[in-house]
Amino acid sequence: MKAVKNILLTGKPGTGKTTALISAIDMIGEDAGGFYTREIRTGRERSGFEIVTLSGNKRTMASKGFKGRHRVGSYGVDIEAIDTLAAGAVLEAVGNKKIIVIDEIGKMELYSDEFKSAVLRALDSDKPVIGTIMEKSNPFADAIRNRTDVELVQVTEDNRGMVPGILKAKIEGLHR
Repeated sequence: MKAVKNILLTGKPGTGKTTALISAIDMIGEDAGGFYTREIRTGRERSGFEIVTLSGNKRTMASKGFKGRHRVGSYGVDIEAIDTLAAGAVLEAVGNKKIIVIDEIGKMELYSDEFKSAVLRALDSDKPVIGTIMEKSNPFADAIRNRTDVELVQVTEDNRGMVPGILKAKIEGLHR
């Protein structure tokens, strides 16, 4: 059985998984690479999502204004953005960073075969992965959740303030 080295946050949408992950990255202070996703807001309304790499690059991943066959709810998904920016940031981190950050292994991102391949390379690498994963069942996400080298941390409204410290302690424990 493989030792746990990949820690993924899961929970219902809106519980603060990404916020907790970003706080943990700031607390850890290690040489991390990868990406997180952020809402795009127009006034008070969410109009899309963008990919933000830890090196500072950004690109819209999904928008209500995007047309195309890949859709999640009212959002059109830009597969090329996921292929190039998200998958590219993960692969760059596999090669050059100490910790790999993946936010999120979710419905939009899983339209991309390049992204799925990059996630598997990261999880199979000798480097720890911290990230988030969708709660709903999906064949790819289910297989990741069932890996022996993955630990899931459930994020709720009650524990989300403690999650960054929990992640920090788990990552520090891997470096002992």
